[in-house]
Amino acid sequence: MLRNKFVNFKSITMEKFKLHTLESAPDGSKAILSDVAGQMKFIPNLYAVMAESPQVIKAYSEMGKLFGQTSFSLVEKNLIWLAISHLNSCHYCTAIHSMVAKMYNVSESIIEALRTNKHISDPKLQALRQFTVSMVEKRGWASEQEINDFLSAGYTKAQILELIVGIAQKTISNYVNHVAGTPLDEPVKPFAWHKEEQKIPDILN
Repeated sequence: MLRNKFVNFKSITMEKFKLHTLESAPDGSKAILSDVAGQMKFIPNLYAVMAESPQVIKAYSEMGKLFGQTSFSLVEKNLIWLAISHLNSCHYCTAIHSMVAKMYNVSESIIEALRTNKHISDPKLQALRQFTVSMVEKRGWASEQEINDFLSAGYTKAQILELIVGIAQKTISNYVNHVAGTPLDEPVKPFAWHKEEQKIPDILN
């Protein structure tokens, strides 16, 4: 019964949020949609929804560029995106970042661990995942011990601040997808994720 209500809520929500094209988007969103289409070879539905507000799509895009310039490696950035999206139960971002992670040659074992709450064998990456999850769950109130553990794993104080940029960026997209019920794009469907995959409880072990 609850599941049906959830599905109905999503279908009603999508009636309110349009999947914009280059033709239908507000003028302030068109340039970003065009750039994304050139890079991805399609306009992801997330951007199509965000295009409703030029301010939102610009904020997400600019924060993505800034996070891309941080000192985290490509694997670490993809880990952060996936860890946040999974924790927030974002069906769309967990799927699309699984696809993007594979495009950037992140190992299948790491992607699967992030999608299913399993331990990551690499201790430094597991420390990054733990700290990311803690920062999101605690609204930034990481304990002194958690901060020290993160630094001891080989990360820096600057990266604690850089991580907050990644969290802010993903919060925008995760929340947009929650209220809009953003449907998966065809290229992303093979990476579909379901909340049932979130139930394995050993994430912080």
